[in-house]
Amino acid sequence: MATLSIPLQQRAFSFRRISTKHKQDSQFPAQIRCSWDDSKYVENLSPFKEIKNVACGILAVWAVTAVSPVIAANQRLPPLSTDPSRCERAFVGNTIGQANGVYDKPLDLRFCDYTNDKSNLKGKSLTAALMSEAKFDGADMTEVVMSKAYAVGASFKGTDFTNAVLDRVNFGKANLKGAVFKNTVLSGSTFEEAQLQDVDFEDTIIGYIDLQKLCVNKTINEDSRVNLGCR
Repeated sequence: MATLSIPLQQRAFSFRRISTKHKQDSQFPAQIRCSWDDSKYVENLSPFKEIKNVACGILAVWAVTAVSPVIAANQRLPPLSTDPSRCERAFVGNTIGQANGVYDKPLDLRFCDYTNDKSNLKGKSLTAALMSEAKFDGADMTEVVMSKAYAVGASFKGTDFTNAVLDRVNFGKANLKGAVFKNTVLSGSTFEEAQLQDVDFEDTIIGYIDLQKLCVNKTINEDSRVNLGCR
């Protein structure tokens, strides 16, 4: 999370979003400016200091989220990479993006097969990876970081995601039967039309709104619903 340091001076406060005009198929970073206006000195503003700081904090979080290259529902995926070693790149991972999914080159794992891989994926950073139609059945993906990954239609049958960070992952139409999400971060992830039979959600970390959306999935069995706290 980005943080902004703001001098505790008793001066008038202003913030604004500086927007840029978007061109088709292009992404431009939004800018946030939190400033103290030197021309508007105001005394006795102490009741508003905390409000100012909170406002800037919210804008900073929004800025980090907005500029990250997450795949939106109405965006086309890039062409399939022609790199002959693109599947092996998962064993190295995305080394610069971390939780915000920033990358210099897309991590294209589409249609790759990692079935029963027990050593090469554990603990890797696969942020913003393109995983649609890939197979990870039975793989050890403990402690993996998959923030903002696009895993629509992928297969994770029996995959172990214990202690993994899977925030804002699109698992739409994925097969997750028997997957393990013990102590896994699932904040912001979506599971529309995913297969979730016999999934282990013990100690899963998930927000209330995300939980409500997840509990709508009718494939989740009774034991899993108890672990999640679905009503």
